[in-house]
Parts: sequence; structure tokens; C-alpha cells
Amino acid sequence: MNHFEYKNGHLTAEDVRLGDIAAEIGTPFYAYSTATLSRHYQIFADALRGMNALVCFAVKANSNIAVIRSLARLGAGADVVSGGELTRALKAGVPAAKIIFSGVGKTDEELSLALSIGIKQINVESVPELEAISRIASANGVVAPVALRINPDIDAGTHAKITTGTLENKFGIEWTLAHEVYSRASQMPGIEVKGLAVHIGSQLHDLEPFRKAYERMGDLVAMILKDGLNIETLDLGGGFGIPYGDETAPVPNVEEYAQIVRETLGNLGPGLDIEYIFEPGRMIAGNAGVLVSSVIYVKEGATRNFVIVDAAMNDLIRPTLYGAYHEIVPVDEPGEGVDVIEADVVGPICETGDIFAKAKSMPRPRPGDLLAVRTAGAYGAVQSSTYNTRPLVAEVLVNGDKFHVIRPRLGVEEIISRESIAPWQLTD
Repeated sequence: MNHFEYKNGHLTAEDVRLGDIAAEIGTPFYAYSTATLSRHYQIFADALRGMNALVCFAVKANSNIAVIRSLARLGAGADVVSGGELTRALKAGVPAAKIIFSGVGKTDEELSLALSIGIKQINVESVPELEAISRIASANGVVAPVALRINPDIDAGTHAKITTGTLENKFGIEWTLAHEVYSRASQMPGIEVKGLAVHIGSQLHDLEPFRKAYERMGDLVAMILKDGLNIETLDLGGGFGIPYGDETAPVPNVEEYAQIVRETLGNLGPGLDIEYIFEPGRMIAGNAGVLVSSVIYVKEGATRNFVIVDAAMNDLIRPTLYGAYHEIVPVDEPGEGVDVIEADVVGPICETGDIFAKAKSMPRPRPGDLLAVRTAGAYGAVQSSTYNTRPLVAEVLVNGDKFHVIRPRLGVEEIISRESIAPWQLTD
């Protein structure tokens, strides 16, 4: 469920008309619903009741500090994959003791930052990274809490660009080597090995890959415990799928997912007190946001129609990058008997791939009409750019009948002001 509904013929975010936001700040813009963010976080957290669980929002899905703060106030931690995301999480009010640092290419500078603030856990993705953490921690007189991210060689059955758990992917330590590396890590200076981590991909609709990955995790836990080594945490990742409107497979049930966790990893040994860490991102933020755009032209081509809007692939790249589907709806609810056309919805960028929808059946729009791209709260604004020197898209957070601009539009002059002419060019 989300909180974007038609009220009196107009699409609203909670109790705010999207057209009123457009009239005040212009288009395009992202609008996020606080109520939806809160509801989706709570649904996930409630499914884990009775477990020693920490829910860490995957900041890469939506890194705006206002979004992160909304979730931090509910008790969420943060899963970050860069020093920049780590800084954002801290500025948003997430305690360092609730931050997990993942990612395959952490630099010495990023690792030093994480250790200096007392981060909860660093998920180690390779032996060279483990050695670097040991070196940095020892040099700074601290102990680094780490978990080994394993690659379980499980095909998640999702898009090739967002699967992360097979041996062809760059992520994690091969599961057949994990036991050996864990033993080694337990003897390394500056290292406190806390547990294991796994993440097999994004936008999963089938729960069976989760079960297979967690069963493999359970086998590794048994081997590690048999060696007399300690395990305190199991980071089970994210990847939970959400509906975009074109799915034929059912959306996975959160309660059923939680039951799989209990069945595979809930009884690992007597007296063992495991903290389970989860990293949902898209599941929380995806349906909490829309991208609102204005129609510029309706162009009738020789073989197809084009609805040209002022948003573009630099604002939302998922359709171009992944071939992703997003439902597109008019902000003003169409009445009965309207003229319906079939058209491609495209942006102004000088790329054929700048397209939001192909052959979409829709009420014939007019220049100035507003369209909303649904399910845009995850992997939307975070991947936006200024390609074609287009202003960077604005972001708005709605709470009840209030809204606030949480990232203003970055204009052309401000973009260009960050560049400079080389000294030797000034004499030309």
C-alpha cells in the first residue's frame, strides 16, 4: 500500500495535491510519503517479532537525509556502501552503532572513517580487504568489528545487473572458502570477527533463493561453531521484491519470508544468541515515491505517437538502464469518455534510450498536463545526474498536509559554476 491516491479528481501525496507542489516549485520533482515509508518499515519490523533483529535501511535505495531520518526515528539502522553514504547516515541521525558498511571496494580513507566513529560492523568482501582492515585498525589502536560476506553461489532469478550471489558476481567470499577465511580472521590483529553476511540480489519475487542461501549460511555456522569460534551476528541482506505494476509473479509475503528465516537460521544451537541484521531498501522506499513531470509536446509520428515530458533519463534512469517498467498516470484523474491514444512517453535528452514507456495506452494529454511516474522512491533520485546540463531534479517530503523541499533543484548556473577555465586559456 502507498499513500498516493486520487482525491476529488486529483492525485495527492497523503493530503497534499501534487499539482500544488508543481505550481510552487515546478517540475520535474520527486515526492515522498512519510506515511508510506513508516508503514513499510513497520510491516517489515513487525514480521520479525520475537527475534533479536536490527533492520538497517539500504541507503543506496534512497540516500536523502530526510528520508533516512524518517526511518531512523522509527529505530532503523543504516546499511551503507560508501564513505559518502556513511556520512549521510550520521548526519541523518543514525547512531554509528546501527550502521553496517558493505561494498567490495572500500578505500583506506573510508575504512579509517568507519573505524573512527565506532561503526557496528564492516562486511568484508575479500581477503585483501580483510588484510587492509587489520592493518588500519592495528595502526590506529582499535579493533574492527567485521562480518564475512559470503557468496553462496545462489542464482536469485532476478535481472542480470542486480544479481549478486553467484560466482560470476564480484561480491563476497566464495562460500567454500568462508570457513577457512573465518578461522584466519579470528587470529588477525585488530580484527574482531562477529559473524557472516549474505546478499544474493535485488527485486526477488521468489522466496526459494532466500531459503537456499540461508540454508548454506546455516551449514557454515555449524562448521564455525564446531571449531570453537564465536558467531554473534548474521546479516541476511535485502533484495525483497515489490510490485511495479507489470508483474505476473505474486509479490512475496513478508511474513512468509520471516518464517523462512526462523526455519533455516532460528535454531542454530543451544544458548546461541544471534543478532539478525536485515537490509531492506526498495521494499521500504520504492512505493513511497513518485516522479512528477509536465507534458511539453504531443508529437504524432509516422508510425507512433510520442508524449514528450520534461523529466528524462537523467532524472530516472531505471527504464533506460534496466528496461524497468513504471506505471505512469495523469495527476488529474481523467473523466469518462476521454480520448485515449497509444504513445511512447519520452524525455528531451538526445538519446533514443531516453524513454519511460513504450506503446502506452493513455488519455490524450495536453501540453502542461502533469504525469506521475509511480514506484519511483527507490533507485530514482539517487541515480539522477545533470547529463545534457539539465538541472538536477528536486525532491520533496510530504507529511500529512505539509510538504518540504528536501533537495532543491540544482540550476544550470550553479552546475556550471563548479567548473573553471584553465589559466592558459584566458589569453585566447
